[in-house]
Amino acid sequence: MTEQEVLGLLEETGALLTGHFELRSGLHSERFFQCANLLRFPRKAQILCDAVVQNMREAGAVERIDAVISPALGGILVGHEVARSLDVMSIFAEKVNDQLVMRRFEVEKGARYVLAEDVITRGGRVQETIDIVEAGGGEVAAIALLVDRSGGKVKFPYPTFSLVQMEPTVWDPSECPLCAKGSSAVHPGS
Repeated sequence: MTEQEVLGLLEETGALLTGHFELRSGLHSERFFQCANLLRFPRKAQILCDAVVQNMREAGAVERIDAVISPALGGILVGHEVARSLDVMSIFAEKVNDQLVMRRFEVEKGARYVLAEDVITRGGRVQETIDIVEAGGGEVAAIALLVDRSGGKVKFPYPTFSLVQMEPTVWDPSECPLCAKGSSAVHPGS
């Protein structure tokens, strides 16, 4: 899939929004990714997850994969679809006191994992999940992302595949041209 086809599907499902948004950081932007809107449509989510797996296959990054691991909450459905495409099991880490931990599952020592996530901005949850896999004696084989909204600035020590790399323009609220025009920012969640 081309990046334009991916963006078209994200826009069609309401996962890529255009307007005036307040980000979790407090900054304002005219673009916002809400991948949960894509994930409402299983067949469309399947198309994108299959596409990122195909990119990994073409790069030779999916040899001997034992499982997919994802950070909760957004990554769970992406991880499930990536695991379906790879025909392996899917597990996830959950937030407890705003920190990711393994509550329901364990990382298997020596197992090779694809780490799957919907969207990254700074990559914190992905890094926490990497740390969990490494602490459990597992190995991260690759990272699968639907959207890298860092524009490729966030780097991990493993092969990383994303369908879209985009860095939306952001402004401090005091310098936001949309605010200057009288528009009010909305906070749709992350």
